[in-house]
Formats: sequence, structure tokens, C-alpha cells
Amino acid sequence: MTDIRLESISKVYPSPTGPVVAVDDVSLEIEPGELYFLLGPSGCGKTTLLRIIAGLVAPDTGRVLFGGQDVGNLSVERRGTAMVFQNYALWPHMTVYQNVEFGPRMQGAPRRRRRKLAEDSLALVEMVGFGGRKPSQLSGGQQQRVAVARALAAGPRCLLLDEPLSNLDARLRLHMRGELRRLVKSSGTTAVYVTHDQKEALSMADRVAVMNAGRIAQVGRAEEIYNHPATHFVADFLGEADFIAGRVIAGGRVETSAGVLLTAAEGYPPVGSAVTCCLRPERIGIFPPGSVPADPSVACLPATVESQTYLGELRQYVCRVGGAAWKVSVLADRGLAMSPGTAVVLRVARQDVAIIPPGE
Repeated sequence: MTDIRLESISKVYPSPTGPVVAVDDVSLEIEPGELYFLLGPSGCGKTTLLRIIAGLVAPDTGRVLFGGQDVGNLSVERRGTAMVFQNYALWPHMTVYQNVEFGPRMQGAPRRRRRKLAEDSLALVEMVGFGGRKPSQLSGGQQQRVAVARALAAGPRCLLLDEPLSNLDARLRLHMRGELRRLVKSSGTTAVYVTHDQKEALSMADRVAVMNAGRIAQVGRAEEIYNHPATHFVADFLGEADFIAGRVIAGGRVETSAGVLLTAAEGYPPVGSAVTCCLRPERIGIFPPGSVPADPSVACLPATVESQTYLGELRQYVCRVGGAAWKVSVLADRGLAMSPGTAVVLRVARQDVAIIPPGE
């Protein structure tokens, strides 16, 4: 297993309208055996950064280190990386065995060794018995597994995955999340995974680096960045969120147009500081007036239902609270079906209010 370190990586591309900064002074440390996600919208620089790690793109500044070794002058082949692409990039004229053996064959491995690596890799992805088939005879999920097997058979120091599930249908993509995580973790290989799919990253990653405009906005474990986003962008990109501006009136208390919100956030800004409170819709309770018992750790805010949408497992309300429209999501089988105009009370627990500093 190999650790990966990026030090002050930058990449700028020329264009007719002026330089385009793809990656802007990015530094990262990826632990050995970690499944590390680069998450962000299109054009944020995540794929460029992955290609820099692979050696397919040279950075303008900075260093890439594998296990403490600067690999900047090493070719793609000598870096010991293997990539899994969006379209799998399997050779259509080769059988599954021949595809999986390709990496070891290029490395000069003898025939018996190549066959053993191919068999072991196909067993790992549960594709034993498919070795004689061509890629066109496989489903999308099977092709994806073969692409992973081919990458692992090369014995890479680092596995690089560029949106490998994006070409699958929604149902198969959901199934393959857990399957792909199992495959990567069971191999013990350090892996860097690029995606724009928030749920993919949150459900699979050991850690996530959220990227925006070529820079790292926040790094952390999935629950950490979801529950405690560092910026408005991170909060908004990782899922639905309600925002309301306020001012700190005491430690753990923020005055807003909807009322006073309580927060358990550490390192409170000084009293009088302007802040933004961030709440996830599924963490907000919605109740009829007078039905919520008093609790010093919970803020109860009067609101009015503006609309409701049935989403299958969830029912989502838009509520008018203090001049702002908040989304509130509840399990649909709770029996709530409040019509527009209904007066309600929104219950917000202290631990569910994240604080975002001004300007972030």
C-alpha cells in the first residue's frame, strides 16, 4: 500500500479568452489503502488532478509523491498506477482473459504468471467463468467489474477511477456502489476516485475532498463534511440545505429572522458576528402547534406550510418561516399530509444547526 502526497499542484491551460486555471495550488495527503474521493461539479478540476496523479498531465507547479518518492519525472508506466475509465476502455477484439492479462503482459510477466493474475483478479470481482467472452457479450455491470479486474491484475501502487459508474443505469449504479467499494478495499490498494455524484461519494469514501473552481473547499469524512460544512458551497453541493442569516447573541445562540436558533458548533464566532445557519431538511421536525414539549436544547419556530411534494419514501414540505422558505423532509409513512396554509411548528435541535462564517 502506498501513500500519495500532492504539494502545491497547479495547472493552467491557455484559451482564446485568456488562461484557464484548472487546478489552483492544491495540496493533499492520501493514506495507504485509503479510498479517497475527489468530488465536485463539472469543470472544478477533479479529473485534471486525477490525470496529474496518473502522469497523463504534467503540473505547472508542485510535486506528486508516492510513498515519499517524487514521481514527477516518471512515465505513466513507471509510476505503477492503473486507471478505470467511465467507458471501461476494454479492448473489444480481446476476450475477458486477454483484457485482464494485458497489464501483466506489457510488464513482461510469463504466460503462467499472467494467467494466474487474471484468474485471481476475476475471482475477486466474481467473474470466474467469463474469461472466454468478449466485452460485447457482457452487461454494463460485468464490463465494469472486468475493467476493475484488469486494473488490479497490473499490481498498481495506486488505483485511479474516473467516474466508473456514470454509464450504468440508476438501479445498477446503486447496487455497484457497495460492490465497487468492497472490491477496492479487499484489494488493499490505495485508490483515488473522481465523481460529481454526492451520494456516491458519501456512501463509498473513506475521505472526501470537495473541489470548487480548481481549489479544495473541504476535506473530511463523509459524515463530517455533510453535518459540518465549512462553506456555503460545500453545504449546498452535498445535498439539500436550508440557510438563514443571523447574528451571534451569546455562545450557542444565533438570532435570525425566524427566531433564535441554538447550535452546538465548536469555536463560536464572537458575540455580534454575522453568520449563516445551515440546516438539513431531514433534520427539521414539523408538528402541529402546541404539540412540541419544551426542551432547552431545541428551538421551536412558528411557520406556515406553503406546499408539499410526495417523493415516495419522503414527503417534502416548503414552509414559510421568518420570511424565508425552508424545505422540511419527513418519512411519508408518518401519516403527515398537511395542506398549504396549515400553521405548524418547526423543531430544530441544537446539534443539527451548522454555522458557516460570513463570506464562506
